[in-house]
Amino acid sequence: MNAILALEDGTWFQGVSAGAPGETTGEVVFNTSMTGYQEILTDPSYAGQIVTMTAPQIGNYGVAGADTESSRPQVAGFVMRDASPVSSNWRASGTLRDYLVRYNIVAIGDIDTRALTKALRSSGVMRGIIATGPTEPAELVERARRVPHMEGSDLVKDVTTAVAYDFETSLADAVTDASFGIQPLRRAKRTLKVAAYDFGIKTNILRRLAAHGCQVRVFPASAPASEVMAWQPDGIFLSNGPGDPAAVTYAIENIKELAAGTTPMFGICLGHQLMGLALGAKTYKLKFGHRGGNHPVKQLATGAIEITAQNHGFAVDPDSLPATTRVTHLNLYDGTIEGLRHINKPIFSVQYHPEASPGPHDADYLFQEFLDEMEKK
Repeated sequence: MNAILALEDGTWFQGVSAGAPGETTGEVVFNTSMTGYQEILTDPSYAGQIVTMTAPQIGNYGVAGADTESSRPQVAGFVMRDASPVSSNWRASGTLRDYLVRYNIVAIGDIDTRALTKALRSSGVMRGIIATGPTEPAELVERARRVPHMEGSDLVKDVTTAVAYDFETSLADAVTDASFGIQPLRRAKRTLKVAAYDFGIKTNILRRLAAHGCQVRVFPASAPASEVMAWQPDGIFLSNGPGDPAAVTYAIENIKELAAGTTPMFGICLGHQLMGLALGAKTYKLKFGHRGGNHPVKQLATGAIEITAQNHGFAVDPDSLPATTRVTHLNLYDGTIEGLRHINKPIFSVQYHPEASPGPHDADYLFQEFLDEMEKK
């Protein structure tokens, strides 16, 4: 079946349907990861986005139950150059195409993803639409222009948990199965209670916290600070998630209230941006964002370089930082802020994903730093 991807600037690409039939709209972005497409598909941070994979062949190792980051795919749509019709992997439970069809994810293959990526790098991410079957490109372009902008969109409310719950996992599952044998640098000296705000949390974050010896309770994004503190946590975690951080005003207010106390707090990705806003900084939208498993980040205190997994389209404005914060990490591609720390409170955050999945494990030490802060308290 034929398919078309149309962008708001009038560009369109003709290919073939590689998933469920139908139409889908969203912000078209690209991810430079060579592997990990299933983790990317199921990452709630991609809600509202049509993800383009820059690696030429996608789907060759199929899909596996252990590789999901949430209960189902979260992307608005999926774009590939060469969608493999078969899977070759002893862990695979099926093909990527069957997986996309099962969860009604519209996808397109056989298009020039290099040309698409160059267009997105030059013009910035754009609103777009994928449609299968008989379609008129000019009409699709007009409809792409009517897709809501990402700026001002609160997508967290669509992906967060409805009720608080305790994350249950064994240490063996947390370390061996899900983390592919990566042992934590150390485990907590005692069981530490971590209250995790779910703004679109990835499962492997919960696995890594559990692997380091934490008891994790996950709270809805709108849970009042008083409800979180009533559980008497040793630490508070602010998760990743989709959309514009400035639009998640209820979370910002709760984080402000929590930051007034002394409980250690650790945020990543959207959690990093929300923490920055709560502390008095501003955020802005990047031209085409950072998405992939190969982004170099410099630790300013040591000069060490980490290769990191990233997935975000917004960043904290360095010119807006209050005097109570300092920058701890910088992106070596464009100099954007990758880490913040409060100068006199146990509060810190990073823009990238230390839990990886997919991606390198260079930044797993940050979970140990979180343990250190909680154990000091």
